[in-house]
Amino acid sequence: MPINMTHPSKKIIGSVSQELMGKKVLLGVTGSVSIYKSLDLARNLMRIGAEVNVIMSRDAIKLVSPEMFRWATGNEVYTRLTGDIEHVSLAEDNDAFIIAPATANTIAKIANGIADTPITSTVLNFIGMKKPVIIVPAMHLQMYISPQITNSINKLREVGIEIVEPEIVNDLAHYPDVEYLTDKISSYLLRGRDLSKLKILVTAGPTREYLDGVRFISNPSSGTMGIAIANEAFFRGADVKLIHGPVSSKLSPYVKNKVSVESTEEMLNEVINSLEKEKYNVVILAGAPADYKFKNKFDSKIDSHVEIPKVELEKTPKISSYARKYDTFLVGFSAETVNSDEELIEKAKLKMQRHNFDLIVANNVKRKDIGFSSEYNEVIMVDKGQNIIKVEKAYKTIVARRILDVIRDKVKTN
Repeated sequence: MPINMTHPSKKIIGSVSQELMGKKVLLGVTGSVSIYKSLDLARNLMRIGAEVNVIMSRDAIKLVSPEMFRWATGNEVYTRLTGDIEHVSLAEDNDAFIIAPATANTIAKIANGIADTPITSTVLNFIGMKKPVIIVPAMHLQMYISPQITNSINKLREVGIEIVEPEIVNDLAHYPDVEYLTDKISSYLLRGRDLSKLKILVTAGPTREYLDGVRFISNPSSGTMGIAIANEAFFRGADVKLIHGPVSSKLSPYVKNKVSVESTEEMLNEVINSLEKEKYNVVILAGAPADYKFKNKFDSKIDSHVEIPKVELEKTPKISSYARKYDTFLVGFSAETVNSDEELIEKAKLKMQRHNFDLIVANNVKRKDIGFSSEYNEVIMVDKGQNIIKVEKAYKTIVARRILDVIRDKVKTN
């Protein structure tokens, strides 16, 4: 009697988050030398809940054994089509098809409807069934920018296929960073490009107000929450600008339009300049600018062996007060040290009225398991109608998604 055993590799499914739990993803692997990165991609998708199946091209098999992908996913790997019509059953059984890496040959064939390989035959079924298809090109730059591939990519986009731009380095169109690709795929599968009509300005991270050449006032903000919001909005199709202070986040800002500042005044000036030049549908003030600065700043480092200098503080300008002058959906953040959700809500309501926010996002930084230096957050949102929306403790990337869901729905109704 056969014994049903779970492949040990499947134990990692959902070990990081449950975002894609219940989703079945087909990973198509073609003959690019960057193929090894797809092993990590498969494992990353599993860690956020996905069941991953793999189909390989003939040239891919020459580079990496199918057994490697069987080990990585715990599932049989498809390398050819048989009388079981796998190109149909795989399209029926899986929720999405990711082709990574995708060679120039594969891209051109798909664009022109040529179904002479297991991958190209299968993807046409996905397209016909209107299921999500994501293609990740990887090749020499000259091939990528050739008219033939450019036209092929444009044709694929016209039929709704998502193309993930490669990373251009040293005349190569590289397979993107795997963490970036994982986040991009997750956002696309769960939300698509639902923010594509929005222009969003985001601030992130702390600022520094210097006493002398080396000493300054700041706070423990890492910038992770603001960066997560900017990335998520970018993945979901928004036109995003990120203005950030000296961040210390493990999360990389993937937004192309980003500006680094240091002081609160620099952050304010960049926000004003941005709003003067362009119309933003949404401004999200997720940054944590210093509230005070030194009235007098010393040009050089103060000698610690001399008498302690007397210093005087003065308030820095409130960025929200200036941002409110513009026609935009204004989102404020409130980091509080409180003892209960009720107290947090009351403080958020007061701050919302004071600054005339359209939405405020509050969190309790008294808790050490969330907030400033943590990868996790738990927030309570309050809107102008005094409606309360709580997002329970989760990774900041997931909290960012929930915050943007609320903003999307609010902006639609305004």
